Amino acid sequence: MNRVISLALVVVAIIHLLPVSGVLGAEQLATLYGISFEEPNIEILVRHRAVLFGLLGFFLLYAAFNSAVHLAALVVGIISVISFLYIARSVGGYNPEISWIFTADLVALVFLILGFVVYMLQKLKSG
Repeated sequence: MNRVISLALVVVAIIHLLPVSGVLGAEQLATLYGISFEEPNIEILVRHRAVLFGLLGFFLLYAAFNSAVHLAALVVGIISVISFLYIARSVGGYNPEISWIFTADLVALVFLILGFVVYMLQKLKSG
């Protein structure tokens, strides 16, 4: 059962680590998100977002191999993914790159829910 949770967390970690390359600058951000980052303030904010995604991704990866933090990682991952999905859906009008991210987050949500269900079943089974 721990292997299922670990697999779920590794998959979601990889999804969260993909945007880390955005830290390298506006050109990489443009490739990731399909928009121009000529305005310095937006570039600063989105590059910082890349750092935060790196931190979250590495935490999820760490949690995949440390069962003591499985629940925390699953909850944080679920909050991250659902918040993006909600914001993207409520704003709408996003480009193909953001659509791809939306789809990746749907995949992540499936893995996170699977991991959470397995975690809860494991806790119920152990008493």
